[in-house]
Amino acid sequence: MSARPASARLVDPEDDLPSANYGGDFETTRIPHYDGGDAASGRSGLDLLADPEPLPYVEPSFSGRHAAASSAVDTRDEADDKPRTDRRGTQDLGLLLLRVALGAILVAHGLHRAFGLWGGNGMGAFKDSLSNIGYQHANALTYVASGTEITAGVLLVLGLFTPLAAAAALAYLINGLAANLAAQHDSGYIGFFLPNGNEYQIMLAVTAAAIILIGPGRYGLDAGRGWARRPFIGSFAALLLGIGVGVGTWILLNGTNPLS
Repeated sequence: MSARPASARLVDPEDDLPSANYGGDFETTRIPHYDGGDAASGRSGLDLLADPEPLPYVEPSFSGRHAAASSAVDTRDEADDKPRTDRRGTQDLGLLLLRVALGAILVAHGLHRAFGLWGGNGMGAFKDSLSNIGYQHANALTYVASGTEITAGVLLVLGLFTPLAAAAALAYLINGLAANLAAQHDSGYIGFFLPNGNEYQIMLAVTAAAIILIGPGRYGLDAGRGWARRPFIGSFAALLLGIGVGVGTWILLNGTNPLS
């Protein structure tokens, strides 16, 4: 059985601080032998029971999975710190349903009005209705309005250039709503509920504005573009564009107050 060493030494963080009677070299905490005491200090090991327990200093080291984890944290790309914008659950499916429904309605109404499908009256009757409402340049406006309605509807169904398509649809719907209000005002009655009210036009316009602000979702040809992943400033610009074109078209080509 080997004999115990006469003394033992531990490294204490407080050893880095010199004592009041610093003698030129760093001092260490000395633990005297418990059998016979320490000749240098004159204290027995039992005298240390009342002293604070020394705190050994251990050099930190990283190995194994801790080192791998540290390396992974240090080398991560700045893109990892960006907030995730992935949509979850059925949100994209709901946006697809909303977008396709509005687009299909616009296409159906455009074909009905322009080509006389499903009992429509065709371009001639549409031109006459625009002239009766008070639109100027009704001949050209007939083709522009029909083309805008059908093209915007197709783009919405495909999810292609969605903010611009929805803005064009919103401009068209604003003019349709203003025309209905003007016609109803001339007859002395402005209604909200169907069959003669405006709730249908209002709902379509609100739907177009919602698609502009929310975006098309993943299920469309715009899925890889910024306005599909995280719509923000561009969506507000498209919304203002749709409202401005709709109101401006009515003012420039009609000029009447639909409520008076």
